[in-house]
Amino acid sequence: MSPDRRNEVARSERILPGVWRLRLPCPWPGVPHCNSWAVTRGDGVVLFDTGIGGEEGLHQLELALGQAKLKLRDVRLVVCTHSHADHYGAAAGIVDAAGCELWMHPAWGHVRAMAEDPDRALDNRIEVARQSGVPAATLERYEARRGESTYIDRAIPPDRELLDGVEVATDLGFFRAYETPGHAPSHVVLHEPESGLLVSGDHLLGRISLFYDHGHTPDPVGEFITSLDVVDELDIRLCLPGHGRTFRDVDAKIAAYRKEVESQLGTVRDALADGETTPYGVVEHMLGAENLGGPAAAWALQLSLAYLDHLEVLGEAERVDGADPVLWRTTG
Repeated sequence: MSPDRRNEVARSERILPGVWRLRLPCPWPGVPHCNSWAVTRGDGVVLFDTGIGGEEGLHQLELALGQAKLKLRDVRLVVCTHSHADHYGAAAGIVDAAGCELWMHPAWGHVRAMAEDPDRALDNRIEVARQSGVPAATLERYEARRGESTYIDRAIPPDRELLDGVEVATDLGFFRAYETPGHAPSHVVLHEPESGLLVSGDHLLGRISLFYDHGHTPDPVGEFITSLDVVDELDIRLCLPGHGRTFRDVDAKIAAYRKEVESQLGTVRDALADGETTPYGVVEHMLGAENLGGPAAAWALQLSLAYLDHLEVLGEAERVDGADPVLWRTTG
């Protein structure tokens, strides 16, 4: 755990009878914690999402479970909303300790490549950044991350694939999976219709936050917009998100997400209206030049690349042939 996270300690909170929020520390700036949700099933629990992997990650999960008077051996099933490290990282350790199954969407290969060959994954990321116009000094900061933990215990495949309609049995009822790609190609949400509970992963959060895992599908922004439509059809009375506290105003939250997507797309359109630009040039429009040196710039580059792909799908933007770094322009 990084030094600025040393005061973050796992804790447990009972949300409803048979439902616990396990608040688990995360190691990244701006992401101080994530949620795992324990829901009773028989003499144990179903665990929705895992927190980060590694010895410290599993220790923090055990601390949170202990506050709920639970142990790792009480986990009867691990269900991951998607395969990012803070939602899947400890899956292997939990499965090893509890002897349970893991259920997850099959489109998880991108994280497998990162977990099994992190140096190659970093090389690919650096090359994408270079082609996007990221300056050499910033690329050196990317390189400094070589050897850092992936926060994934090890890459293990799901015992069952979480596709549309797969149901997860709990004492509260059956949580049905809905595919909601965009944030990640492997993303699903799980809805229990009797209680109106939604385990939303990172698809919906209490604080509006957009991120697209770029480079694995042609149009993650379009996927995310369609996924909002999917969730909008559900009767949701309480959302159990992947980060932050529970919330009830799901319709308003979906509307706010749609508004934020359009706002960010507008910023990208404005950047292109000024003339040909690199994806990193779009980042400068999004953040301002004074904020390009911090961790938000790497996050914003993923957004920039995804929005440019979406505008290309819409027929509004195109790549300039032969440009290196890559240049984008409006069409027509």
